[in-house]
Amino acid sequence: MNDVVIGIDASTTAVKAIAFTRNGKELFQAREAYPLSNPQPGHFEQDAEHWWTALLGALKQVTEAIGAARVAAICIAHQRETFTLIDHAGKPLIPAILWLDERARPQVARLSAALGRETIRDWSGKPPDPTPALYAVRWLAEHQPKALEDAAALVDVHGFFVHRLTGRLVTSTASADPLGLLDIKNGTWHPELVAAAGLRPDQLPQLVAPGAICGGLGERVARLIGLKAGTPVVAGAGDGQAMGLGMGVYGEGKSYLSLGSGVVSGCYSHGLTTSDAFRTLVSPTGSGFMLETVLRSGMQLVDWIVRTTGSPSAAALEKAATEIAAGSEGLLVLPYWAGVMSPYWDGAARGAIVGLSLDHEPKHLFRAVLEGIAFEQAIASEAMETQATETQAGGKPAAMIAAGGGTNCALLMQIMASVLERPLSVSPVNEAAALGAAMLAASAIGWFASPDMAAEAMAAPPTRHVDPVDGLVPAYRARKAIYRDLYQATRDIHVRLGEVGQV
Repeated sequence: MNDVVIGIDASTTAVKAIAFTRNGKELFQAREAYPLSNPQPGHFEQDAEHWWTALLGALKQVTEAIGAARVAAICIAHQRETFTLIDHAGKPLIPAILWLDERARPQVARLSAALGRETIRDWSGKPPDPTPALYAVRWLAEHQPKALEDAAALVDVHGFFVHRLTGRLVTSTASADPLGLLDIKNGTWHPELVAAAGLRPDQLPQLVAPGAICGGLGERVARLIGLKAGTPVVAGAGDGQAMGLGMGVYGEGKSYLSLGSGVVSGCYSHGLTTSDAFRTLVSPTGSGFMLETVLRSGMQLVDWIVRTTGSPSAAALEKAATEIAAGSEGLLVLPYWAGVMSPYWDGAARGAIVGLSLDHEPKHLFRAVLEGIAFEQAIASEAMETQATETQAGGKPAAMIAAGGGTNCALLMQIMASVLERPLSVSPVNEAAALGAAMLAASAIGWFASPDMAAEAMAAPPTRHVDPVDGLVPAYRARKAIYRDLYQATRDIHVRLGEVGQV
């Protein structure tokens, strides 16, 4: 029958395997979780074998539910920057080091000094920061040199899965790119970045474009999960890029906003541009680039407020906060509870609450947090979209598509639209990364002529729209101008506090 494709999303906490039809309808979803290890402060690891067990379990559930004869192809989206080392048999040699890991901050400083901070950014598209694997690999070269020397290959999650599924050491450019080792201009491994990490060129997988067929499912694996041997395994993308594709953002004129634990936004850029204001990534369609901003503290900060204030629920706080006027009666929040990536790339940065008085209550703090998230996003979008406009004829994106748990907070959506001064469309897709992978699979097997056409056909239309509130726009515009100065006003304080804490 071959009327279904399986999109896989291997996130930080679980593998989800989802069967989609040609029109993007979800037929069946299976989820298999795995643990996260934090063996010491700043170290975050996983056992790659846990990924594999979860993948097999999820794929087997989907196959049993819909039937092997229906599956035309599978494709993988995954947690980005995470990697492990494998031997020639594909066995992991070390615990996988996750994108959350911060052990390599000294290596960030040293490589930035040796190669030049802007040089690294312009080569890789990524301003120096512990998130790309480049620096953690260098940490291995200094702390576990034998493991790095003995490794047959360094693999991202996508490369690990493709090797296990097909026997081929292949990964997608849109999967490998977040590692920070890619020459983003040419879509090849960058020899100087590879050398700086302490790797040999022969330790890296073959690169293919997203949407290419990496190989066919091996007979032994096919028997384990019940699929047909030879089922095409299609090159996917990192979860951030795949998520944008799944939300229908694949070309000029649109941007996406994911309101999850963190806040991730992105837009398409026809030409290559790099900046500290965003990260530049290989587009999941294989054409052009995606510009991306990340705020680490999103809805997890909302959860923190609820816990810390002892409130019964976020819904209760939200209801109370709707009674508060724009500006939260003089409160301003810098939402850097987990540090800041774009545009400052400052691991020492921390959150700040400015303007507290004895009259303030938890409802004021709740609203101020939502406003701080919106101010941060507005400044990030402005910088990102201005750069994108310079590379394309289509101009500044007019449409912004939002998804994630934060879209269920009506007050946040109202504030966000008013601060951004644009309407927001809300996507009904809960598993956009898996759907983006399914779109690449559908294109690869010829259902559609291109990933763009697959996205056009399979993306679900928005379920609702949120317009700016005219009465809020001027007040928020004035406060945004003050918010712009808040990081610079507190930067040195956070550095000094960090130094005192290390004594």
